[in-house]
Amino acid sequence: MLDVRKLDIPEVLEITPRKFGDDRGFFSETFNRGRLAENGVDIDWMQDNQSYSAEPFTLRGLHYQEPPFAQDKLVRVLRGRILDVAVDIRRGSPTFAKWVALELSAEAFNQILVPAGFAHGFLTLEPHTEVFYKVSASYSGQHDRSIRFDDPDFAIDWPLGGRSPVLSAKDEAAPRLADIQTPFVYGESAK
Repeated sequence: MLDVRKLDIPEVLEITPRKFGDDRGFFSETFNRGRLAENGVDIDWMQDNQSYSAEPFTLRGLHYQEPPFAQDKLVRVLRGRILDVAVDIRRGSPTFAKWVALELSAEAFNQILVPAGFAHGFLTLEPHTEVFYKVSASYSGQHDRSIRFDDPDFAIDWPLGGRSPVLSAKDEAAPRLADIQTPFVYGESAK
């Protein structure tokens, strides 16, 4: 069983698998292709990724891959807590340049489905945070892209409390949305 909830941008979903617990701990199917398909999510997952961030306020993103390596992502937290953000970068979309955020944590046991056509990023909220995610296309350095996490056209409310995030050189140098030509078009396949 899965609990599936549409977020404010309805293509982005919160998915929470059931846990079955006893005095030993718990068991859960964190991924079941058939159960996801029953809930309208029929994606051929290609690769699993895991990231570890030692420091809180590590920000990874906003990332996406251009077609033909565009990626759907199914993200969950194994340890710690993050604010996960998806930004609609599909030209012609009624929610173009809008974002939706969801707190994911090991404790809440929730996941977020970020479809292709969205830029994705997350901010760690605790030290020693581990994030695990499935993607629907392999990594391609030639198709890998970033957009500034602090692009004023998005005005994402990152809970930094006045601190500067820990960023990679790639994310520090990322362009604004206004400076790129997004390859994604609303209503067309992102693949």
